[in-house]
Amino acid sequence: MVHPSKRLSYIGVSPTMKVSAKAKELKAKGIDVIDLSVGEPDFPTPENIKEAAKKAIDNNKTKYTVNTGLPELRKAIAEKLKRDNNLDYDINQIVVSSGAKQSLFNTILSILYVGDEMIIPAPYWVSYPHMVSVAQGESVILDTTEENGFKATARQIEEAITPYTKALLLCNPSNPTGSAYTEAELEEIAEVVENKEIYIIADEIYEKLVYGDYKFTSFASLSEKIKNKTIVINGVSKAYSMTGWRIGFAAGPPEVITGINKIQSHSTSNASSISQYAALEAFSGNQNAVEEMRKEFERRLEYFHNALTNIEGITCYKPQGAFYLFPNISHYFGKSFNANTVNNSVDLALYLLENANVAVVPGSAFGKEGFLRMSFATSIENLEKAVERIRTALSKLN
Repeated sequence: MVHPSKRLSYIGVSPTMKVSAKAKELKAKGIDVIDLSVGEPDFPTPENIKEAAKKAIDNNKTKYTVNTGLPELRKAIAEKLKRDNNLDYDINQIVVSSGAKQSLFNTILSILYVGDEMIIPAPYWVSYPHMVSVAQGESVILDTTEENGFKATARQIEEAITPYTKALLLCNPSNPTGSAYTEAELEEIAEVVENKEIYIIADEIYEKLVYGDYKFTSFASLSEKIKNKTIVINGVSKAYSMTGWRIGFAAGPPEVITGINKIQSHSTSNASSISQYAALEAFSGNQNAVEEMRKEFERRLEYFHNALTNIEGITCYKPQGAFYLFPNISHYFGKSFNANTVNNSVDLALYLLENANVAVVPGSAFGKEGFLRMSFATSIENLEKAVERIRTALSKLN
């Protein structure tokens, strides 16, 4: 019997699959499930961006582009990085890919090889360790705490570095917690890594979605020395509500960008030409829609955080970015309903789905048991209903 690649054994199946399958089953039965598991904005793509895509189609811009992306798009990205982040990049230091996920995957494949280590603070986005496994590297997971805002400290990172460490991955602001590093915290980390022979992958896809008085700082902007070790990952998915358009980019040192270009040339080649023209408008056109979405997300954050933390037994760090809450629900572990005991976050996610018709993501999917990820990328009305359903369902556990 022929067997598929051993590589598949390195990649786990998402622990959210069971919850997701159950949610789809309930929806198919016509049950009103409020979905707080989504990782995308609920707003439409801004009109000016859609019009740019339509114009590109009408003008027959439907052929292959250069593998690294349209020169004019890379120029617009370079201008965005200069304008927003005080970063200077030549367009040849930028590769456009089919989403920030592909940008990350290409980057990790370009950096890691057998036995190389990458430091990943937990909670982490679900795909990070699996990408490392495909590259045949090793993930070194740093556990963070709710009390510390789910942020890795410079000391933790320093203690985790070994002769095998090849990279550090920083997601700022974070998925799943929404926590965000201050400039001072990033400078402390920079002091640790600047003289180490390691790269820093800075996943900054939620850069524009920040709240309160928090001010975003791109890690690469801290110094020229840090910039030369950092690969900035970003895109249009979150800030411009363009998740389905699949456009992300990597900007970084020439040797890594050359590797990313090589890998992409033998996998997907260029990203969709129409999506690239849409992204060109996103980066260079009117930015009012971004601020309107950000303000609405902030309004939802204030309501949802206050309402959720008023439920008995729930604590929740208040995020500075993204559109997620990551509440601590361990108070309910060991409690039961109808002879079914809640032992972990997957059990509680399934319980809420079946008894409250609310879909959430178990914290174990992100390397942090005892928590749930709840998205507020939905209407205030849905959030109000979700909170009351959750409150009622949890009150039945004893």
